[in-house]
Amino acid sequence: MEALYRYANGCAGSLVALFAPVAPLMWCVAAFIGVDFATGVAASRAEARRDGRAWYFESREAWRTVRKLGFAIVAIAMARIVDTLPAGLFPPDFARLFAGFVCGVEMWSFLENACRMGDSRLLRRLRRFVRETERGEVRDE
Repeated sequence: MEALYRYANGCAGSLVALFAPVAPLMWCVAAFIGVDFATGVAASRAEARRDGRAWYFESREAWRTVRKLGFAIVAIAMARIVDTLPAGLFPPDFARLFAGFVCGVEMWSFLENACRMGDSRLLRRLRRFVRETERGEVRDE
């Protein structure tokens, strides 16, 4: 029984050692997703107030965010496993690249939420630029 206990502890320690380098990446992604969720709720509330509608919190949006966080963390862990493969198969620091991509998407979503909440000139220009970019109407000046 003691040998089984040592084997289980060794396996657990190996997993912790494998994923310890990406723990800060996971916390960073969790923070970005949390900020995006909070600003999304605030933007939804601001739009409802501006339109004169009643606002209420929807738990399905919170659960969608929890699912998104779970998938992002699992994907970072999978990218870490890919990073441990022999060199030359994948770019180095694949986990960092993926975490940076997720954080970039969440930051863009944060900016969209900021556009929905406020009406400053900078935010209006950003919103117009994004819409024109999506339609392919950006002109070189």
